[in-house]
Amino acid sequence: RREMRTSYQFGLPATEYDKFTNEFPLREMRTSYQFDLPATEYDKFTNEFPFEVTRDQQRAIDDTIADMTSLRAMDRLVCGDVGFGKTEVAMRAAFIACQNGKQVAVLVPTTLLAQQHFDTFQDRFATWPVRIESISRLKTDAEAEQISQAARGGKVDVLIGTHRLLSDGLAFKDLGLIIIDEEHRFGVRQKERLKKLRAEVDVLTLTATPIPRTLNMAISGIRDLSIIATPPAKRLSIKTFVQEKRSHQVKEAISRELLRGGQVFYLHNEVKTIQTTANEIAELVPEARIGVGHGQMPKRELETVMSDFYHRRLNILVCTTIIETGIDIPNANTIVIERADKFGLAQLHQLRGRVGRSHRQAYAYLLTPDRRAITGDAVKRLEAIEAAGELGVGFTLATHDMEIRGAGELLGEDQSGQIESVGFSLYMDLLNRAVNAMRAGQMPDMDSPLEPASQEVNLHAATLIPEDYLPDVHSRLILYKRIANARTQSELDDLQVEIIDRFGLLPDPLKRLFAVTELKLESQSLGIVKIDVGGQRGKLEFSNQTNVDPIKIVNLVQREANTYKLEGASTLRFQVSLEDFDNRVAFVRELLVRLAPEQIEAA
Repeated sequence: RREMRTSYQFGLPATEYDKFTNEFPLREMRTSYQFDLPATEYDKFTNEFPFEVTRDQQRAIDDTIADMTSLRAMDRLVCGDVGFGKTEVAMRAAFIACQNGKQVAVLVPTTLLAQQHFDTFQDRFATWPVRIESISRLKTDAEAEQISQAARGGKVDVLIGTHRLLSDGLAFKDLGLIIIDEEHRFGVRQKERLKKLRAEVDVLTLTATPIPRTLNMAISGIRDLSIIATPPAKRLSIKTFVQEKRSHQVKEAISRELLRGGQVFYLHNEVKTIQTTANEIAELVPEARIGVGHGQMPKRELETVMSDFYHRRLNILVCTTIIETGIDIPNANTIVIERADKFGLAQLHQLRGRVGRSHRQAYAYLLTPDRRAITGDAVKRLEAIEAAGELGVGFTLATHDMEIRGAGELLGEDQSGQIESVGFSLYMDLLNRAVNAMRAGQMPDMDSPLEPASQEVNLHAATLIPEDYLPDVHSRLILYKRIANARTQSELDDLQVEIIDRFGLLPDPLKRLFAVTELKLESQSLGIVKIDVGGQRGKLEFSNQTNVDPIKIVNLVQREANTYKLEGASTLRFQVSLEDFDNRVAFVRELLVRLAPEQIEAA
């Protein structure tokens, strides 16, 4: 009757559907350029790295190389604190791309960071025939146009730039890799526009504190994630103090740093009053050599101030958040931040990361007005940044930020918000179904209902981890999750060996739990969504995409009519005496073997 009847013919809302699928399926279903790893040249390049690679850094490098050498387009997020070696991961990826004849685009948020990356890449690739250029407001229009023409002609291998990389007039001849540094400083539209340069392009994103939307996507599996949490050798954590602004405390903090020959960042984020603040500091600390830097200064004047501070001709820099990214001055180990309550958690962490980049103890002073004038969320941010004073806490702070701001809208462009109204599990089910259909060259069937997420096996017996076997409830929950997430028989076997080694021989309820999980794995390959077996009767329920041949079911019912009965189009009922649990398991296994396709039986 379903074949004869006509149903409502759904129209495909092209615009909305493209928006829905743009985040993930196109990248999943298409094949990207498969980079070849030039082993000899790559080994030579890595040996030129002057520092020792940390364990987490090496893992991030290996993950990135694996992504680039696969057919699937890379979309990896590398999360690591400032100074933990994210740039080296990016440069090794860029080296592989250049050795394969592809161009690399490096998107950065500020002109200062663009200049620093340009210098770093130039030094790192000094012995290799790689042309590196940068494009930002520090370049004249004529220089920018000349670089754009060279990029279009394929003469530039690595192009580092600010938002000018996103301008309509800029194009690449053969773009293979996009590196987005300090990802949290860009909006969603900006990042998506860059990705659309080519749907198959590999994307590597670097950040210390990902925004909630990005972090949620990474944790949930939409984007790949690598975390660099191992600090470089001899790095000390930054001592952080949150306090109301007092002139004598500011003077004491600055004087202490200057007495040991260091330098100080003093952050005042109001351009109109920044010169007044610099004058006040000059009165507090007359012996200081003070410079002022902000984004509205003429570009040459800003370059001069930053150069003087870098070369220690100045020992106090009164500045705005222009120093948030890209400033690496090991001799600056004290930062004072006015009105810290106005900054986001990621910003505070980034600003604090401007100091403590050497073996010397660093200090961060976060100045606030009276606590009664601060919002509740600001208090939470300040408490989080003060408590997280250890090294490698950027990822932890990002999770705090997600808790405060919300997980972000995966279906839209908002970077913070609530996804509970949609439900991530439902979103992923719809997304996976769309990906599978598009890979098969079909349009996703919007009419058909979603299949149950997992198999249900009920043999009417206790299947659990007894409390007297493992008293700690947290450990029991972890084991339950690991057993449920096992995907192969070998994983289950390894898990059993591990549990026996840690806690002793398995009790009967835990043995039954493993037996039921094995049946779930076997039924999953057949497309059976439910198995329910009691002492006298039971049933199997089949999914719409079951692998079981209907003829086998019909023959089974005809030959053994007293035992089996077909109910509806998807349920096979049976009546048999199975009082013992082991008998039920043996019966179900035998039945699954009888229903399995020939190739599965042979296997």
